[in-house]
Amino acid sequence: MQVITERCTGCGTCVPDCPQSAIKLVKKKAHIGEACCWCRACLRVCPEEAICAEEISGADAVTCEACPIGCRIKAGYTGACQRFINRGGALERTISLQTYEEVKHLVGPDWRPAIRRPLITGIGAGTTYPDCKAAPHIVQSSVDGIDVVTVVTEAPLSYSGIKLKVDTDTYIGEEGAAVFHRKRKVGHLTTEEYGSKMIAVGGVNRLTSTEGLTVARLVADIANRKRVKLRIDSGSSLELQVGDHPVIDGAADDVMRVGCGSATLGLFSQIFKDVADEVIVLDSHLTGLMSEHAAGIYVGAKPSGVRLRFPRSTPGRYFGDHGKGWGGTSVTNPIEVIESIDMTVARPGLKILITETTGRHAVMLRVRTGGDLEEIDLPPDAVKAVGELADSCQESRVSAVYCGGSGGSARAGVTRNPIRLTRAVHAMKARLTVGGAPTFLLPGGGINFMVDVEKVMPGAFTWVPTPATVCPIEYTMTLEDFRAMGGHEAAIKPFLQKK
Repeated sequence: MQVITERCTGCGTCVPDCPQSAIKLVKKKAHIGEACCWCRACLRVCPEEAICAEEISGADAVTCEACPIGCRIKAGYTGACQRFINRGGALERTISLQTYEEVKHLVGPDWRPAIRRPLITGIGAGTTYPDCKAAPHIVQSSVDGIDVVTVVTEAPLSYSGIKLKVDTDTYIGEEGAAVFHRKRKVGHLTTEEYGSKMIAVGGVNRLTSTEGLTVARLVADIANRKRVKLRIDSGSSLELQVGDHPVIDGAADDVMRVGCGSATLGLFSQIFKDVADEVIVLDSHLTGLMSEHAAGIYVGAKPSGVRLRFPRSTPGRYFGDHGKGWGGTSVTNPIEVIESIDMTVARPGLKILITETTGRHAVMLRVRTGGDLEEIDLPPDAVKAVGELADSCQESRVSAVYCGGSGGSARAGVTRNPIRLTRAVHAMKARLTVGGAPTFLLPGGGINFMVDVEKVMPGAFTWVPTPATVCPIEYTMTLEDFRAMGGHEAAIKPFLQKK
């Protein structure tokens, strides 16, 4: 055990971040225990900077290459993530490989073929109001020799909204910023997904606010794939239509990045190493530096002496920032991302390729004597490499998921015992679909669902001035299960195919 420093206040910040409890607090002094794997998490979280960056000892330690951290795992111990253990000098996974048979009890069954699809859809069905009445259409037919019932209605849902996925690496606003439509607040910019910005529109708190009518109409318009205009507070103006390219501040964005800067290096290091001595892939989340990156080292990249101005996450991976520059960063002149060049490592003539994750912009720099940089023309092999990166990108588009809660009064149109319908849905005895499209049922209480609006007929979503959105809903189940839940059996009609 080694005393690191007496500046430790014993706040306990570092201990929860150390799965092995490698850091021991003894009389307010920090000690490194035998379990330490040199993940260096404690160095990053200590508010007093009380822990020194001294290397651990241990000739029997094995360096883990499962992630960029590179834990040095001693015999009998695990790394920081506790996924791998050193057994006799070899790293083994702490959980054995699982077959499907071993986990199928957790996955659960698939839908029975007979109730997988509704007999009719709720599109054009009409609405159950007041809720004590039976649904407008309850039909019965035989599917694969099984008596099946589908109950449909167009349900007004106050608990509803839509999640827009906008494929772009362009900065459009600060996370959490309000979103406006026709000067009314309709939602907010939410957490980003891989290469996409997410916008939440609607929800019960917006629908029951003074903006409710605007929100209800907007959600229906988006779900019906109409073009809409939105504005992010202190951010961009957007024109969005599900299935089309997003238009951001008047410019169409037609390319979605291939991955973050680190992932891009992981994918293209083999190509990049032959066109430049150093490659920087600018990205607002993780900017990549090839000479330090694990993928770069794997393909033979050598140290370049280049240092970036972004904060370092792990070797070759730097946390970017957000702005209107390259790769969604604040960098408008690519040379600005380079903080310094160590000429004891670099050499005159060293070539540095800087590109975005989309390959839309790229520049080649050359190091002069003294460490200055000059821009040179992209050589043909670099043009080809950046072209391969660009060709690997996806088409940028707008998509949307409608989110609704149908666990309220809308159930009364199916059964006199609404909780039985809820239980049947979660037990996979009654399948909920929207306009014939499959839904994802959220776990937990209630009947909360999500559906890809591109799988629902345009015009199927409407709204009412209560305000609420109106969604075509179908519940399909066997006649036996319909009877068991106390369904409105007297309202059943035979299913007749349209001629």
